[in-house]
Parts: sequence; C-alpha cells; structure tokens
Amino acid sequence: MAWTAGASRIDVPIVIGGSENFDACTGGGHVAGLDPQGDGFLSVRSGPGGKPYSELDRLYNGSEVSICDEKGSWMGVVYGPRSMDCNTGTPWPTRMPYTGPCKAGWIHSRYVKVTAG
Repeated sequence: MAWTAGASRIDVPIVIGGSENFDACTGGGHVAGLDPQGDGFLSVRSGPGGKPYSELDRLYNGSEVSICDEKGSWMGVVYGPRSMDCNTGTPWPTRMPYTGPCKAGWIHSRYVKVTAG
C-alpha cells in the first residue's frame, strides 16, 4: 500500500527492514549544501529520478532524515519532527514498504551529509 500525503502518493515505496539485529533504517543524515541564493530547498519526490516523479514535500538545510533505501544516486528517506518516533530505529525482521507515521520520499544524495550508517 502506498503512503499518501493529501493528494500526493509515493510511486516507488521506501522499503525498510529485513534484519532481526539491525534497525529498520540503518543510516542517518541531514540536508546540506543547498544554495541559499537558489531555490533553498530540496524536493522530496515520489520516486528516485527527479522530474518524472511528483514533488511530495520540501526539505531545507539542516533537515534530519533517516536513510532507509537507495537506488543509484537517490536515497529513500523517512523524516518527521524531532519529537516524533518514526518507528525506524528498531529492528523489522521482514522487508516491507514504510507506511508511517512519518513522511517518506526520495531525495538526491548530493545534498545529504551522512552522519550515521
């Protein structure tokens, strides 16, 4: 089942888990390197690959993400308010699409500074 946010839906699910010994999402990072004189935001897309996929959200320099999936130069991420538990920091024995409670989508790895994983 695809994650939905309003009228937008994710076209390529973020698949997490697959281990009884490791967290569902094993990486972490934050958005960095966006040009404050440019758009100033990083589009979160419904799939890995840019324009063919719809924009679901926008992240800004410093936004924290859990890195859960990768396809080429694109990262499948889960993110939400710092105070929210996104259920990605515990083991999920079975690989499955992320369905919430936080937001999820695809961002280009060029603008992610990996801090864990």
